[in-house]
Amino acid sequence: MKDKQILVVDDEPKMRRVLEIMLQKMGHRVLAAGNGREALTIYQGSTVDLVITDLRMPEMDGIELLAALRAQESDVPVVVITAHGTIETAVAAMKHGACDYILRPFDVDVLELAVQRALNGAEMVRQNTFLKQELNRGWDAFIGTSEPMRAVYDLIRRVGPSKASVLITGETGTGKELAARAIHNASPRRDRLFVPINCAAIPADILESELFGYEKGAFTGAVKERVGKFELADGGTIFLDELTEMPLGLQAKLLRVLQENTIERLGGNRVINLDIRIIAATNRDPLEAVRDGKLREDLYYRVNVISVDLPPLRKRPEDIAGLVEHFVIKHGYSPLGAKLPPAVLDRLMAYAWPGNVRELENMVERALILSGGGVLDEAHFLLGPKVVPAASAPDGSKSLSPLTQAVEGLEARLIDEALAQAGGNKARAAALLDISERTLWYKLKKYHPDQNSE
Repeated sequence: MKDKQILVVDDEPKMRRVLEIMLQKMGHRVLAAGNGREALTIYQGSTVDLVITDLRMPEMDGIELLAALRAQESDVPVVVITAHGTIETAVAAMKHGACDYILRPFDVDVLELAVQRALNGAEMVRQNTFLKQELNRGWDAFIGTSEPMRAVYDLIRRVGPSKASVLITGETGTGKELAARAIHNASPRRDRLFVPINCAAIPADILESELFGYEKGAFTGAVKERVGKFELADGGTIFLDELTEMPLGLQAKLLRVLQENTIERLGGNRVINLDIRIIAATNRDPLEAVRDGKLREDLYYRVNVISVDLPPLRKRPEDIAGLVEHFVIKHGYSPLGAKLPPAVLDRLMAYAWPGNVRELENMVERALILSGGGVLDEAHFLLGPKVVPAASAPDGSKSLSPLTQAVEGLEARLIDEALAQAGGNKARAAALLDISERTLWYKLKKYHPDQNSE
């Protein structure tokens, strides 16, 4: 791990110079201070990846410097160097948060080992913090053996080992982030971080600092430097969901990242070299987004080296049975087996699923709650009234369905879609439909008389 900025603190100028030469030969940049107070001033105005400090110094010694850093809630790793090695001083240094303790005289190998160990430890802490956050999100495996999904699996297997940028397209709820994760796991980067960020969920004025990070004092409120998502993903993969919602000015900066593999933190002028793979996704037609001015044309061609298009659920209805069973188990119920009646499965396969797999999961969870974990029946799903086959005319041809039936079928479908989008909340569903909640209750009793509307 090279090109880190290390703060050396020692009251002896010759020792500071020796350490500076050793560390520069290892490929690091060095800042120097003659005592703890001077070191604190430098630390507060600079980005420091590691502190190496003498133990005994005038004004503020190494132990006091450690205590002051930890009082500022700094997690920077600190290596203590001293010629006065005792068990007591070693214990005191470790109690205050030192990550290593070496005695002088020492050779360059001992120093290099301590530096590498400290930097690796800091990287592990940073990654573990991120992974703990990611665990709360959870990841589901792809479910489905249909022909469209087999084509997706095959493409992921072929794309994964490459370094190429990937653009994933598909409707909302088709699993674009899951596909990006699968590509990462199929790549040599699988042991490094997969960093997802939703460009539509973060305000435009905050998104840039989230991606690129910033130096202390870069703007009001930047009281401490922050590592951005690009830097965090170094060696791994960054997933930019809803790319077309990224401001055009920021898209230009992203283009530079793709072309040069470098970034600069906000408020900084140091070029940071990166090794990252970028996977982007959108639920829009990307060429239409280019025409509408939502996506830079040059960025589209740069990120669209490989295109993965995820099929909507209505185009792979044969996967629905497996998905239902998967969601039943996920939500803590026993596997369905034969408990899903064929009539219910037929209705599920005939439904259009505007919300795709995400809508199916929400509907299965709702059905499980209503059924108490028992057999799932048609009454537990909001799928609208059954379609009555058209009557046959005397000559054997099919007569048109009555207009009333067609209108009611459409109305029931719109109500079901609004309820699915609102997560079952009837007040929100009524607002989406621009009708009163009372009218919605009346319609539900009309189209789903066998369901409990309370």
